[in-house]
Amino acid sequence: MNPPFRRTDAGPAASVGVTRSPFAADPIANKLVPGSPAVELPQCSKAGVLAVWAAAALPMGVLAWVIAPAVAGHAPSEKHFAVTLLAALTFGLIWQAALVLMLVLRENRNSPSMPLRDRLWLRAPATATRRGGRLWWWVGAYAIGLAAVNLIAFGPTGPIDRNFGLFLQSAAGKATFHHAWGLYALVAVLLAFNTFLGEEMLFRGFLLPRMRSAFGRADWVVNGILFGCYHLHEPWVIPNAILTGFLCAYSTRRYRSAWMGIAIHSIESLFILAVLFPLVAG
Repeated sequence: MNPPFRRTDAGPAASVGVTRSPFAADPIANKLVPGSPAVELPQCSKAGVLAVWAAAALPMGVLAWVIAPAVAGHAPSEKHFAVTLLAALTFGLIWQAALVLMLVLRENRNSPSMPLRDRLWLRAPATATRRGGRLWWWVGAYAIGLAAVNLIAFGPTGPIDRNFGLFLQSAAGKATFHHAWGLYALVAVLLAFNTFLGEEMLFRGFLLPRMRSAFGRADWVVNGILFGCYHLHEPWVIPNAILTGFLCAYSTRRYRSAWMGIAIHSIESLFILAVLFPLVAG
């Protein structure tokens, strides 16, 4: 994969594919941890942002619509197809975590050394005057917004064998998860990569901090749209996923912390695990 970063000068400090961040001239971006110097990150070009998006979205679509049906075979049982699809999507999310790691390692070679937590915004939420503390309470407010989004259904709900919520409500879904602790563990791994190590780390930890140069103050809006359209593996959720992306991206941008998006999105995952537990425990 070609590096998705913009090269703007030929000086020795300008490694291949890297440009100076415009954050130093951006008063909003300088609202970092009080007392800490502004952290400059290489910026992605628009083409680079789309390339990273495609590297995450296309494999998920292929895994869901091509690989999983092929592995499941002709006319599989509902249980067999569900397990195959869950395994395929888990693999796709693990790939996203690996993608983030590869991009960060490449970036680290081409730009000054920087702690991983700064490269991926893995730090406490902060404004110009406050860090952490009561700012964490905003997670609850945004989580309520996410719950409201999830109560709204736009368009079709998708086929029952591909809609996890509908599948769990069916007799086949309940039978599939009854005392299936191994399958429950697989779902837990999927959700961990979905809301922390995979999706959120890619979209809010890696992409969002590197989109300011290409999209300006609309970076969080574009990030939310890209996050929604990334769901090629379940296209019926794209409208809801865009709204989810807006909530996670705005909170992450506002407080310069990927933990905000991770925490908000993870509440949804914990809810799914809580709902699933009685079915497994029987």
